[in-house]
Amino acid sequence: MYEVYLERHASDDLRQLPKHVYDRAIQRVRGLGENPRPAGCRKLEGAISDWRLRVGDYRVIYEIDDSQKRVNVMRIKHRREAYK
Repeated sequence: MYEVYLERHASDDLRQLPKHVYDRAIQRVRGLGENPRPAGCRKLEGAISDWRLRVGDYRVIYEIDDSQKRVNVMRIKHRREAYK
């Protein structure tokens, strides 16, 4: 089991999501504790430990620290804004 932490920006992003996206995003973020590399996740190019997970048109950007069994969620943004 991995511990899942939300950075302040990710927490703010969650509060701004539409209700139907919020419910799906929370479910996927909680699932990262059991499997930090679920089907459909991708490693971001140019980053050492950053990954992305699709939630409809939104992206959960997070990093995995296997040595400490920790997942740090950095952002949850619409796909057109997620990589800026």
